[in-house]
Amino acid sequence: HVLEEVSSLFSEITGRQQQQPSVARGGSNRYDTAPLLGRTDTSSRRSIGSMDAARAGDALGFDVEAGPTIGHDINVGFITGVISRDRISTLERVLWRSLRGNMFLNYVDIEEPIHDPKQDGPVYKSAFIVFAHGESLRDRATKIAESLGATLYHVDSSAERRQEELIDTMSRIDDLHQILENNSVARVNELTSVSEQITTWFTVVRKEKAIYHTLNLCNYDANRNCLIAEGWCASNDIAAVQSALHIATEDAGSNVPTVLQELRTTKEPPTFIRTNKFTEGFQNIVDAYGVPKAGEVNPGLFTCITFPFLFALMFGDLGHGFLMTICAALLCFYERKLAWLAKDESMRMFYSGRYIILLMGIFSMYTGFLYNDIFSRAMGIFSSGWAWPTDSGGEGVTVEATKLGHIYAIGIDPAWHHASNSLLFTNSYKMKMSIVLGVIHMTLGICLQVPNALHFKKRINILHVFVPQIIFLFSIFGYLVFTILFKWSTDWYARDASGELTHVSPPSLLNMLIYMFLSPGSVNENERMFRGQAVLQTFLLLIALVCVPWMLLVKPLILRREHRKIISEGYGRISTHVRVSAEDDSMGGAVVLTEQEEMEEDDFDFADIMINQSIHTIEFCLNSISNTASYLRLWALSLAHAQLSEVLWTMTFLPTLKMTGAIQPIAIMCGFSVWFTLTFGILIGMEGLSAFLHALRLHWVEFNNKFYDGTGVKFEPFSFKALLDQAEE
Repeated sequence: HVLEEVSSLFSEITGRQQQQPSVARGGSNRYDTAPLLGRTDTSSRRSIGSMDAARAGDALGFDVEAGPTIGHDINVGFITGVISRDRISTLERVLWRSLRGNMFLNYVDIEEPIHDPKQDGPVYKSAFIVFAHGESLRDRATKIAESLGATLYHVDSSAERRQEELIDTMSRIDDLHQILENNSVARVNELTSVSEQITTWFTVVRKEKAIYHTLNLCNYDANRNCLIAEGWCASNDIAAVQSALHIATEDAGSNVPTVLQELRTTKEPPTFIRTNKFTEGFQNIVDAYGVPKAGEVNPGLFTCITFPFLFALMFGDLGHGFLMTICAALLCFYERKLAWLAKDESMRMFYSGRYIILLMGIFSMYTGFLYNDIFSRAMGIFSSGWAWPTDSGGEGVTVEATKLGHIYAIGIDPAWHHASNSLLFTNSYKMKMSIVLGVIHMTLGICLQVPNALHFKKRINILHVFVPQIIFLFSIFGYLVFTILFKWSTDWYARDASGELTHVSPPSLLNMLIYMFLSPGSVNENERMFRGQAVLQTFLLLIALVCVPWMLLVKPLILRREHRKIISEGYGRISTHVRVSAEDDSMGGAVVLTEQEEMEEDDFDFADIMINQSIHTIEFCLNSISNTASYLRLWALSLAHAQLSEVLWTMTFLPTLKMTGAIQPIAIMCGFSVWFTLTFGILIGMEGLSAFLHALRLHWVEFNNKFYDGTGVKFEPFSFKALLDQAEE
């Protein structure tokens, strides 16, 4: 740019010299009165300073290229360079004031932006040339231009030399452009080939990094020049590990065999639970609460059945369960094609829990069949046990169904769906059902304390924790379950031969349970269910009261007695030193050593044990009441689901079936679309999620806290697959 603009400027001045008329020496000069600072603008080219002075110099015979023809003592030189476009005006003013007008400046804006490495971006610049008289003025102009960030270039005053330099520069620029273009093409080709292998390289690097990280955990025996590694593995996989080590030794061509020795240790091992794609989702539910300790009863086995069953009790509808089953079955059948869903954060939960959803749908179909509900409609599969009168008596008249000699074969009789008191019947039925199933579920949790106590050799927990807890629960809520079953099995409206009722009105079980504590030993005759009820309730209440100090005091006192016996026999501390060495010639001189371990029994503190036992006793007694009441959510959500389903059917789809005329088909299509969308979005989506969370709470709070600690550490074996899956996430 500088060479091109300077050559253009010199050509312009030379052309003006040829057109300028001669002036006689000593004659009057018409430029004597010209202003000192003159400007001429031609497009983007601007001249500052003395273009008029340049014309006067031409009259005196000064040639900018050939030098002065008259007055050989004139010394005019120039500097050239480029400067930022926004600083050219500053350069102009500073040069004018510093050189007192004894200069000629011309510049032109460069159209294309120039990359500035200092600012790391494109900058618009201008090429300039400054003529000044004398070496000192040129030096001063040079310093001013450099101080303003200008880049100066040397340009020869000879036109032939400038042309040669321009040609040479343009040739080098073309060569550089060609080199850059070739480098760009080569870079694209190289990156393309790299992109095809970058995934493989990342995989290899991650694997090697994981291998070296694991090797760094090993201990190096300098005497025998070998690595000693201590770790955990599943007992059933020891043979597979030995086989893998043998194959690796043969592949490496080593003469020294690799030795695997099982060590005895007092450390608590991590927990490893083998799962498959079916049980993995249920085990994840348990692990979210806590990982079981090694040897502890794993609730995941029972969760596979109890979780979808409790969900279905709240979601019971044959139609909704069928739609959920279809969706889950598609996820299971096309699980390989839909594996990409596991990478999506929002869909990962549904894909990983596809088998949970499948069982929830199947169990919902089963409970919906028992509830006799399919999209809030009744199913008359079997013969009803009730008959409605043929004469309804007109609108607004209440009629009663007649009881037939048989009962409905399976589930709730469909006649209740059309009755005005159906809500009272289903409320009572589902409420009592929730209490019965809740007590059974909690009883299972308490009974699972027995295998835990046997495995960890804490038989004291069986006699003085499990036994009083199960007696306490059965004394109150077991008796409640008995009264529910007794009330269900009794025909409270049966009459004798004379037509009189054989029983009084059905008692209120809630009032019975309340007055069992408020007025023990007395039962209202109108609510008495059987003979000796008052005596039985008093006996059960006394047993429940005895169980409280049994749970509270017996275990801590026995532990204190055993501790005092140990102290009296001189066994204050128990220490164990474990050192395993394998220095046998048959093992090739390999050595496996465990670090010296020492286990000291914790100091016995009776106060801490007493406080801990008090907390557990109070928690169990209070939770027995609150947890039993918590199972009433099975009734509440089942009722809400059924009522909401009926509302959607009645408000969206049923009115279209009653329409007449040509618009009926269109109305039915629109009504069905709205009903199906709301059913799938609200009843299956939102209600399903709500029932899922409530079933999760019943397992975590009401079931697991009866026997499950969940303080274990999950076993995470070295696995390339897990490593790569984690890297992808």
